[in-house]
Amino acid sequence: MELLSNLALGFGVAMTLSNLGYCFIGVLLGTLIGVLPGVGPLVTISMLLPITFGMPPVSALIMLAGIYYGAQYGGSTAAILVNLPGEASSAVTSLDGYQMARRGKAGYALATAALASVIAGFIGTLLIAALAGPLSSWAIKFGAEDYFALMLMGLVSATVLSSGDLAKSLGMVVFGLLLGLIGTDVNSGAERFTFDVPELADGIGFSILAVGLFAVPEVVHNLGQKEMREVFTSKVSGMMMSWAEFKAILAPSLRGTTVGGLFGMLPGVGPTVSSFAAYMVEKKMAKDPARFGAGAVEGVAAPEAANNAAAQTTFIPTLTLGIPGSATMALIFGALVMYGVQPGPTVMVRDPQLFWGLVASMFVGNVMLVALNLPLVGVWVRLLAVPYRWLFPCIIMFCAFGNYTVNSNVVDVYVCAAVGVLGYVLARLDCPPAPMILGYVLGPMMEEYMRRALLLSGGDPLVFLRSPLSLFFIVAAVLLLASMAMPAIRRRKRVVYEEPEADATR
Repeated sequence: MELLSNLALGFGVAMTLSNLGYCFIGVLLGTLIGVLPGVGPLVTISMLLPITFGMPPVSALIMLAGIYYGAQYGGSTAAILVNLPGEASSAVTSLDGYQMARRGKAGYALATAALASVIAGFIGTLLIAALAGPLSSWAIKFGAEDYFALMLMGLVSATVLSSGDLAKSLGMVVFGLLLGLIGTDVNSGAERFTFDVPELADGIGFSILAVGLFAVPEVVHNLGQKEMREVFTSKVSGMMMSWAEFKAILAPSLRGTTVGGLFGMLPGVGPTVSSFAAYMVEKKMAKDPARFGAGAVEGVAAPEAANNAAAQTTFIPTLTLGIPGSATMALIFGALVMYGVQPGPTVMVRDPQLFWGLVASMFVGNVMLVALNLPLVGVWVRLLAVPYRWLFPCIIMFCAFGNYTVNSNVVDVYVCAAVGVLGYVLARLDCPPAPMILGYVLGPMMEEYMRRALLLSGGDPLVFLRSPLSLFFIVAAVLLLASMAMPAIRRRKRVVYEEPEADATR
């Protein structure tokens, strides 16, 4: 009964005219950006983040969430029609979705992606509503040392489970932690790492770092790519499924939802790993694995369900534990802090309208996804023909305008440009920016909890090993790092990321 009353409160917030409008704008923008190849939710939220600072926190969060899961869905359209995923988590969808389009089944593939996304979205939102309360009640008992160890484990898991070289990921986490220390120490009042630059006394702005790390390098990278777009049809038909076709995608969608829902709740995993894992599960379970990569509908349903379920459930650790589950969640987490909302186990008590309004808006947003996207497929097809060289001036303009409007300070624009150059260099060196942004967001909080734990224990560092919870999280972090030294596990990690990519080249 308490869950029903909470959902009633949430729908009362989400169904107001203004919040419905923000949800619609978020879903529309997310889908629009997701459709355009080379621009994903990270870049979109980075660009639009500064613009939301004048909005009410509930409305801003509803819109940002709509952008996020709208982009997760929108990426499948470009993946299916032109084999250019708008988001990394949609890359797996292109393996079979694009082959279905080549065989004249583009409508069936797009309808499969839409229905799988909606099924996963509803189930993922139900998981948030059901699990958030118990998790918050458990986490509210944490001490300072427990929170420090939990955040440490979250950073380690994000590093270990990300694609790419482990040493580079660890280096980026440490770099992010150092960036988070720039500014004035709240305890002593001393300036740290400011190099006598007055504008750095308050630290590097979150929106500056986000835009510089994600939006600017992405624009430069895409400008260097050759645009080879071949849309096989300008008019998509056959989107109405028969009962037999629906039954063929139901089980893969539910399995993908299960994989994505579970993976999304783990800090540092996110939709990309979930979609790859769901594809691998379907391929292992198939009677004829050779069909995958040649137009198997299960290869569209499972990863689409997985990445959308993960996009929903990644809000669970972010809101209830205060641990961002992915780089995109780190952006939303930083936005909440700037709005004056502290994510964590007490958010449901302190801001019930914000939390339950967000949950209810996800139900509404998933309905909007279907209502918007199926009739507008023709519009998205025409948008795919827009050359990227026409889009990037608008993206850069939004980046500069957004950063300037936060403090009306032109120095912020210059710092963003400098961070953008750094971000591009790091991208060329294959250093992933996601661990850096997680380190930047969690670093100041980890320092605060560490100091508090040491203060309460009289400076005894063994306090982190005396608490059972803290000891468990630290041991888990050490085991995660140690596991990557095992050749079998390293090889398995490469298979999860690389096997679907190898299928795409065949």
